[in-house]
Order: sequence, then C-alpha cells, then structure tokens
Amino acid sequence: MYAWIVWRNQQHAIAIGIVAACAMLVLICVYLLRQARTSLERFPLNITSVEPADRENIAFMLLYLSPLFTSELGQININLLIPTLLIFTLLTATGYNYHFNPLLGLAGWHFYKVESSEGVTYVLITRKQLRNTSTINHVGQLTEYILIDLEDANAC
Repeated sequence: MYAWIVWRNQQHAIAIGIVAACAMLVLICVYLLRQARTSLERFPLNITSVEPADRENIAFMLLYLSPLFTSELGQININLLIPTLLIFTLLTATGYNYHFNPLLGLAGWHFYKVESSEGVTYVLITRKQLRNTSTINHVGQLTEYILIDLEDANAC
C-alpha cells in the first residue's frame, strides 16, 4: 500500500524498491516453507481435537488497510512506527503468541488449534482443510507450539 502512495507522489524509484523488497520477502517465505517441510524431523501426532485458528486474518487486513482512513495518507510517523514494530517483534519472539500473515491465507495455508493426546495445544499450519482429527498424521515442529503438516511436503 505504501508503494502505491509513493508512486502517486511521483517517487517512482522508491515505489519500485518497495515492491522489489516485498517480492523478495515473499520468495524468501516460500523458500523457508519448502525448506521446513522437507528438512524438519517428521514425527507422528495423535490429534484429539481441532479448531480453526485463522479467523484473525480479517483483523490483520483491517489493520493493514487502516492508514487508508487517515487524513494524512502520505505521512508516516516514524517515531511511532519503529517503537510499535519493536514491541510487536519482541512480544511475538518471546511469547507464545503467533501472528498470521494474510498472504499465507491467500496462498492456501490454513491455521488450526489442535490438541494432542498428551493434552498439549499447538497451532498447526497446513494446506488441508481439516474436518476430523485423523486427517493429519505427520508433522514437523517450527517452534515450541507451532507445527507444520509434513504430508505431501513437495506441494508448497
């Protein structure tokens, strides 16, 4: 969105740089997902309950679009942006929080809260639409409480 704003302000080089950086980050994300699905240790997971967990995508999309509703569209308050991003990064990195990137949802990924037979609740990232607990058999562990479906690991 910011690339569009700077493009409209006749700052074409900056806009192209922003789009190029975003494209590079998307490619890195795809690469990391493929690496994770092919390199992580596979282990069986006995799921006892499953619940969709990607409802927050709408809230994040509204958050991303909220600058459109301000009066000063081309102005970014860097003094507010940097501390906010630092706090968000620290909370996400050090807590058991998780953040869904809406682009993963657009790419067909789904997020579920699943409970193991040991009673531990995880977030499972998969391309499958889960309707029952026996759909997932093997997973890899991305973080302490985030798992990724490793079945059909070549499809990314």
